[in-house]
Amino acid sequence: MSRVPSRQHPIVMVIDFHHARGPEIEVCFAEDGTDPATENDWNLLPFMALSDGAHMSTEEFSYFTLRRKETPTEPATSLFGIACSRQLDANLLINRPPDVTRSTVQKAVVVITDSPQSLGQLREKLSVVTSAWFAQRNFSDTDILKKFQESLVISLNKEEALRDQNLGLSLREMIHEFKYQTLVLFKALLLQPKMLFFGSRCERLCMIQFSLISLIPGLINCLQDCADPAFENYAKTVEKPTTLRTSDRNSLLAYTGLPLQIFGKGSMFGPYTPLQQLDLLADHGTKSYVVGSTNSLLLQQKDRYSDLLINLDEDTINITSPSLRSALTLSAADRRWIDLLTQIINDTWDEAHPQQPKTHGYMGSEEFIRLQFEEYLLALLSCMKYHEELDSFNSGDPGRRSREQLEAFNIEGDPALEFNAEFLTQWQNTSNYALFKRLTSDALLFSIVEPRHPCAGGLTIDDVQRRLSQQVADLHLDERVRESREALNRHLSTGQKKVTTAFNNFWADIESMREAQRKKTEEKAPTSQRSSLDKDSPPFSPSDTASVHSTGGASWFGGRKAPSVDIGQAQASVSAVGQKAGAYFSSWSTWASEKRKEWQEKKSAPSSPVSVTSPSTPTLESIHEANDQPERGRRSLQVSRSEDTSLSRSRSRRKRWSNILLRRDSGEFTPLSRKDDDDNNSDYEDANTRSQLSKEVAVHHNEEPQSDNEAQKPTNPTESKSNDTKEPPATNTQDTKEPTQQQQTKSPEEPAPKEATTSSPALEQQQQPQPQSTQKDTTEQ
Repeated sequence: MSRVPSRQHPIVMVIDFHHARGPEIEVCFAEDGTDPATENDWNLLPFMALSDGAHMSTEEFSYFTLRRKETPTEPATSLFGIACSRQLDANLLINRPPDVTRSTVQKAVVVITDSPQSLGQLREKLSVVTSAWFAQRNFSDTDILKKFQESLVISLNKEEALRDQNLGLSLREMIHEFKYQTLVLFKALLLQPKMLFFGSRCERLCMIQFSLISLIPGLINCLQDCADPAFENYAKTVEKPTTLRTSDRNSLLAYTGLPLQIFGKGSMFGPYTPLQQLDLLADHGTKSYVVGSTNSLLLQQKDRYSDLLINLDEDTINITSPSLRSALTLSAADRRWIDLLTQIINDTWDEAHPQQPKTHGYMGSEEFIRLQFEEYLLALLSCMKYHEELDSFNSGDPGRRSREQLEAFNIEGDPALEFNAEFLTQWQNTSNYALFKRLTSDALLFSIVEPRHPCAGGLTIDDVQRRLSQQVADLHLDERVRESREALNRHLSTGQKKVTTAFNNFWADIESMREAQRKKTEEKAPTSQRSSLDKDSPPFSPSDTASVHSTGGASWFGGRKAPSVDIGQAQASVSAVGQKAGAYFSSWSTWASEKRKEWQEKKSAPSSPVSVTSPSTPTLESIHEANDQPERGRRSLQVSRSEDTSLSRSRSRRKRWSNILLRRDSGEFTPLSRKDDDDNNSDYEDANTRSQLSKEVAVHHNEEPQSDNEAQKPTNPTESKSNDTKEPPATNTQDTKEPTQQQQTKSPEEPAPKEATTSSPALEQQQQPQPQSTQKDTTEQ
């Protein structure tokens, strides 16, 4: 039965926030100059219009309900208000009143009407008028508000078919945000618990509540009792339908007991409820309500003021009552139904236009969603009627239908169990179900609407897959993985660049170090050669050439690793140096051979065989011994010279130089031929078999002592034939002015290092006096 529309004219008011008295009504524009605020005791209206936290927004809307007292012509009913609040800098006012002491001025323009359906159209008009009034910067000029109220009265008579309009948030947005919990809220609304919505944005808080109650067909047109728990006008005036026109949707809904009266006796609806109204919520006569608040103090007392807390800031639903939690558990059929609806919304979702599907089709539209909930609710009502028939038959209630009559409907089992049996039990104890039962006592709804859940059936693999896919979608793994992949790629690219740069720098450093080492080796090669000879390093044989290269030149630089050397260039350098140093080698060859014999005699002992020292380990003991006993060295030199007097001294200097140079270029470091070695083998063996004790042999006592000058003079170069062919003679780079000390400390001749590419200037200078010394030696001998 439809309600007779009220003739309440719209009311326009101005709510001002006074710095001392708080919010208060400043101006009221009503019919015939009446004061409805005083007549109806709307002392909480200013607190409803200026919501908590409204000053934090440039523009904020608040929705609330008011009770209108009974008049001689109209019964007590509920009125609906919408307020648009704004604020302005006090310094911008043209005429600043003396009582304005704060930096900002906050006011709200309120429109009160008797139908919540008109609030949707009023919202846009109110926003424009409030913005224009604040733009005047003169709040004493209220002419624009007066004309606005007159226009609303005129448009009220022209508005038709308001009952087909719906106010609230887009259902697509609500389902997209809450998903399966949308059905939980819908079924909780039927159980009439204490539902408390909390959110920091007042307009969104109110719209979500209007959206929820609009899911029950026709309920938004029957909210005349929602403002006060004492109102029950609808339950008293509604009549039971006796006829049914299936072609008329309104007739069908009325015959099935719709709309369910959620807000009747003991219930109230307050989209925005200020803290000053908490006494009404805690009243004993208030059994259930749907209210909203922007004050976080209610969160601290949620157990007292709510059975179901919906936090819109966190998108969470907290059910405090265990029995209510069990009743609101969705069955397999319920979950399948809401999951399919959610999937349709997600498949047609458009971020730019969330209110409509991206396909612009019927699937996923607002009308499609409302029709799905209407189908669900009608199936629930039909199953409940059949459930009552089964209970009456099982309990043996007289006057009920027999088994044959029930079997004639061809219904298997109890289809109402698909909606959760515990939910059905609690729903039967509510006031809205009592009114529904009274209005449909004789109606066979299961004969008009099929008593079957829209998605009846047990849990299937498709349900599991659907839930898993939705849970994965809720995690936003694609977005996270994409972001992680991009971040990982960036890090890998950066790391690769850093590693490549570091490796290139490191390799460049190594190359530069090797180049510097190579240059340093080339520069210090002559110096290293001289220092090695000064320390009287052991003889160097041609057979040790490979070992020198394999050990990285350890004999020249100690434990230091030498750089790689070009063999061809080194050989060419050695040949060049050999040609320049040929004269020097030939002039000192005889002295070197005698010196080698002396060293071998010192090293050979009776208890140990003769040992050949490697180039990498200089024999320091023999060097010190030779330095400590200069007389012994001179004496041994005289013996060697006396033993080799049979050798010829007439070989020319040029011939000796040519032979040495040819052997050097061919790789043979042996200064003499094999034939000469065989002829003088006996003399060499006699020299080697002598021990250190041979210094007392009588071969020396008949000889006359020689001066230092004579001792240091080299013998005939032909005496080098008696030397050992295994090792080449050593070179001497010291100055010839002090031959005595050098003769005692120098080792046998060693070849110049292959790394040397240039000859030392000192070496060239030493080569100049050599022919004269050789000539002098020959003349004296």
